Amino acid sequence: MPSFLDFERPVVELESKIAELRHLSTQNDFNIADEVGKLEREAGRLLRQIYGRLSAWQKVQVARHPERPHALDCIRALATDFVPLAGDRAFAEDAAIVGGVGRFNGRSVVFIGSEKGGDTEARLRHNFGMARPEGYRKARRLMRLADRFGLPVVTFIDTAGAYPGVDAEARGQAEAIARAIETCLDIKVPLVAAIIGEGGSGGAIALAAGNTVLMLEHAVYSVISPEGCASILWRNGEAAREAAEALHLTAEDLLRLGVIDRIVPEPLGGAHRHPREALEALGEALEEALSPLFALDGESLRGARREKYLAMGRRRL
Repeated sequence: MPSFLDFERPVVELESKIAELRHLSTQNDFNIADEVGKLEREAGRLLRQIYGRLSAWQKVQVARHPERPHALDCIRALATDFVPLAGDRAFAEDAAIVGGVGRFNGRSVVFIGSEKGGDTEARLRHNFGMARPEGYRKARRLMRLADRFGLPVVTFIDTAGAYPGVDAEARGQAEAIARAIETCLDIKVPLVAAIIGEGGSGGAIALAAGNTVLMLEHAVYSVISPEGCASILWRNGEAAREAAEALHLTAEDLLRLGVIDRIVPEPLGGAHRHPREALEALGEALEEALSPLFALDGESLRGARREKYLAMGRRRL
């Protein structure tokens, strides 16, 4: 059965009844169209009601839903002739960050994304989207490749943050993240970033310092996870709900604060219910974000990107 969140339970119960009625109709000659239609309308009403007033903590849960589209899903849906590229040319391959070259609407594009994995085996292989230093160095290598050949860069961000293990720290995790951010700000080609699920800490901004930052409607983007924030400020991880509200991590909050540039609407019930529609909307938003950037020269692109981030938090007189 598909996974569902606690606050979706009333809708799931109705959908189960609809499925049972349809199964009965195939076994017998019952005409249940009216009853199914009534239940479907009620389920739709409940979904609109629930998703029209999600709290920040509920948005965190939606952003972490295992059936949301991941980076590789985005690449498969939006890119053609995709050729994956691996390795940082210094230490190893890190599967938590994926990337390569493909075509998007007829243009050659370098795609980079943090990949959580869609099932248990894939999550273990991709380390739940938490990259080690070699992952960020691979991302830098691909961005430099794009810069050399004049190719735009599109990134997909979905990670709780960089991997916090001792081995990652020993190999220079903080330096690798800082260099990735530096590279984002330095290249002279268009860079569009999309927060598609969970955008956590420096592990997210390492790929997200773009000319334009898009964010799916129910994604989240924050300097720290609500649980991490709660354990530091409240000394209690159970205060994650309060932390989520305090962090202002929803797309609406971040658009108002100027951290992102555009919210990409999700289908009713979230991208995990209708991934194809969500990816189509994301593809349209990416095309609209990239198109005006092609009219700018390299220095203008880099200058605008740097000024965008220098302006964040600047005191307004």
